[in-house]
Amino acid sequence: MKKQSVIFRRHIFLFAVFLLLSSCMLYGKEMLINFTDLPENAQNYVKTHFPDAKPLRAEKEKDGLSVKYEIKLDNMLELDFNSKGEITGIDGNSKLPDSVIPKEILDYVKKHYPDNYITDWNLEKKTQEVELDSGLELKFDLKGKFLRIDK
Repeated sequence: MKKQSVIFRRHIFLFAVFLLLSSCMLYGKEMLINFTDLPENAQNYVKTHFPDAKPLRAEKEKDGLSVKYEIKLDNMLELDFNSKGEITGIDGNSKLPDSVIPKEILDYVKKHYPDNYITDWNLEKKTQEVELDSGLELKFDLKGKFLRIDK
């Protein structure tokens, strides 16, 4: 009887480990995809704002129930998109095209930092952030109103 109890507990333990490992595989899973497998909005965004750049790598990342996409271009830019193909971030080392920066933010940077340019733009839940070539990080609200300097 005691032996059956030990075996039963061992099976329960192995089953719990299996479930834990299975659930871990579902979260944070990244997979390479073709550029044409991206949402149409994301494809159009890249073609419109970066017509001369070629996609080097496209990834689809599943994190629980949410899906995100990341594209690396041959001009050393990384673009992040949400599940609908809407841009949420652009990271690079060179000047971003003016067309990808919200007008209010672009006007603010040109006025207050005329000798600098924007290399990164990120959209968060309640704010937007840009990084200048000088390393300075500027925070704005969702409407493009300046909030503060982060660095």
